[in-house]
Amino acid sequence: MARRRKIAFRASETEIARAALKRLVERYGDAPVAEAEVIVALGGDGFMLHTLHDTETLDLPVYGMNCGTIGFLMNEFTEYELSARLDAAEETVINPLAMRALDAKGEEHHALAINEVSLLRAGPQAAKLRISVDDKVRMEELVCDGALLSTPAGSTAYNYSAHGPILPIGSDVLALTAMAAFRPRRWRGAILPKAALVRFDVLEAEKRPVMADADGRSVRDVVMVEIRSEPAVRHRILFDPGHGLEERLTREQFE
Repeated sequence: MARRRKIAFRASETEIARAALKRLVERYGDAPVAEAEVIVALGGDGFMLHTLHDTETLDLPVYGMNCGTIGFLMNEFTEYELSARLDAAEETVINPLAMRALDAKGEEHHALAINEVSLLRAGPQAAKLRISVDDKVRMEELVCDGALLSTPAGSTAYNYSAHGPILPIGSDVLALTAMAAFRPRRWRGAILPKAALVRFDVLEAEKRPVMADADGRSVRDVVMVEIRSEPAVRHRILFDPGHGLEERLTREQFE
């Protein structure tokens, strides 16, 4: 018999998610986060990322149920046998990226990103970026619409849309991907060690403004962005057996 856990439910503002929340709370109760053993998030991938960010200081696993559209980070929704599903769930631990950005006014901005940190042109002209890895300049000038650094968990999101590689979830690597590279025209990016410190310097920043984005947290008019993996922050995500991130990443490459 499945053990009844103390569950803290979180739901997005959609009608479907709010209705699901009502039914689940009636069936399983709703524990305060301070007393919970697990958090169940109801929504889509965007809401899952929001929940993970909100609970990043808590050592609690998060089990998502899809009430949205894509649901790559979510499990199939059903209101039945939740305790048994939680008992059987497989846990995946991921570390976010830490972004440090300096804007044109000299102000520093810090943010964490579970999927990716991206730099995007913010004007009519292409961006010009200098790329350094571990304090060594690797590309003097990349002319492009943008560039991003992705975790394995985020490699099927924006990174994949920009023709970046899909990374196995257990791999200790990051994907550096260019978006619409003009020069070098054929450069698509690189795979870097997870421990690498990646720095982007924005060239001709006034003429070619650039914004940085970490999972939807944006900073405009950046002149420098440093990104590294943050091992001190651990996100524990639960998946139904056979439907974990490893399986999803593999399946995505054959569809």
